[in-house]
Amino acid sequence: MRALVQRVLGSNLKIDGKEYSKIGKGIIIFLGVTHDDTKQDAIVLANKIAKLRIFEDENDKMNLCVTDVEGELHIISQFTLYADCHHGNRPSFINAAKPEVATALYETFIEECRKLNLKFATGKFGADMKINYINDGPISIMLECKGGKIL
Repeated sequence: MRALVQRVLGSNLKIDGKEYSKIGKGIIIFLGVTHDDTKQDAIVLANKIAKLRIFEDENDKMNLCVTDVEGELHIISQFTLYADCHHGNRPSFINAAKPEVATALYETFIEECRKLNLKFATGKFGADMKINYINDGPISIMLECKGGKIL
């Protein structure tokens, strides 16, 4: 399971031209699932992101996590994180999990965030989403979890 994590000042997501969800200061998470990902990967990744210290403290050091700054998460499914561009110029998405597998693990990730009492909004799995956000920093971090361990 992969997560592209970006610190943001705010984010809003539209589907069919209508606002679907939004957050203020926090983290936007683009979440990708592959075939052999497990519930444990989703749980470990959610816990890692919840504790990720990517917000500045009073000394301008990245020492604070999203809950320390009363921030929010914007959790968005993104199968393209498993694009394979080794051959030719058209990406292959064969490494992305099938929708029925990916949906269940996306929901597990969301449920773990709920259990952690994190404030969050989501996208809609499989929808054509238009997302506007302001990357703060910029801070962008790629995380991957396999076998219940962060790589």
